[in-house]
Amino acid sequence: MSVVAEPRPVDAAVEQDAVARTARASTVFAALLRRDLRVARRELPFFLVRTILQPLMFILVFGFLLPRMGFVRGNYTTALLPGVLALSLTLSAVQSVALPMVQDFGWTREIEDRLLAPIPTPYIAAEKIVVGVIQGVIAALVVLPAARLIIGPIAGFTFTHFGLVLAVTLLGATAFSALGLWIGSTISPQQIGLMFSILIAPMIFFGCAYYPWRGLDAVPIAKYAVLIDPLVYVAEGMRASLTPDVPHMATPVVFGALVVMVIVSWWLAVRSFLKRAVG
Repeated sequence: MSVVAEPRPVDAAVEQDAVARTARASTVFAALLRRDLRVARRELPFFLVRTILQPLMFILVFGFLLPRMGFVRGNYTTALLPGVLALSLTLSAVQSVALPMVQDFGWTREIEDRLLAPIPTPYIAAEKIVVGVIQGVIAALVVLPAARLIIGPIAGFTFTHFGLVLAVTLLGATAFSALGLWIGSTISPQQIGLMFSILIAPMIFFGCAYYPWRGLDAVPIAKYAVLIDPLVYVAEGMRASLTPDVPHMATPVVFGALVVMVIVSWWLAVRSFLKRAVG
C-alpha cells in the first residue's frame, strides 16, 4: 500500500521561501559591504587626507596659533572642537558616497555590475549609505584625538553624555551619507566641481561648525536663515553632548531635525538612485 505525502500548506511554503530570499539578500548585502570596506581600507591614506586635512588645518590655526597670539579668546576652542568634529563627520560621509557614485554612474559604469547582483536594488542603495556612515564615524574618531593633541586641555569638554554623542554621530552620518548618495546619483561627472562650490562650501561656512548657533543672537536674520543648513544640527548636537556648558540649540530640536533629515535624505537618495539605475 502506497503512502501519499501530505502536501505542505501553501502559507508555510510561501513563508519559508520568503525567509530564504531574505537570507540570500542579507548574504549578498554583507558581501557587497565587505568588498567596499576592503577597498576603503586599501585607500585609507587618501581617505584621511581628503576628509580630515581641512578640519585639522583649521584647528591648527584657530585652535592653536591664534589663541597663543592673542587674536581669539582661549575658550573659543571649547566651541570650535565639536563643530570641527561635525564637519569631519559630514564631509567624510558625503564625499565617500558622492564621489564614487559619480564615477560609477559616469566613467567606470561599475554600478552596472552591482545592479546584476541577486538583491533588490534598494538594498544596493542602502549598502552605499552604510559604507558612508562607517567612513564618517572613522573620520570623527581620527579627528578627535588629533584635535585634542593639537589644542591641549579644553575647558568644559566631557564624555559624560556619551549616549548623546553616539546618537548624534550615527544620525548625522546617516543623513549626510544619504545626501551624498542623492548628490552622486543626481549630478553628472562634469558638475562635480560645481557641487562643492554651490552646496558644500556654503554648508561649511553657514553650518555653525566654527561658531555656536546661539552666537548668532546678535544677527537674528542669519540665526534663522542658517536653519536650512543641515550641518547646523550636527554641529549643535555635538556641542550639546560634548561641551554642554557652551550655549547651544535645544537638544529635542536637534534630534527632531536629525531624524527628519535621515528620513527625507534617505527617501530622496533611494528614489534618485532607482531612477538613475533604471534609466
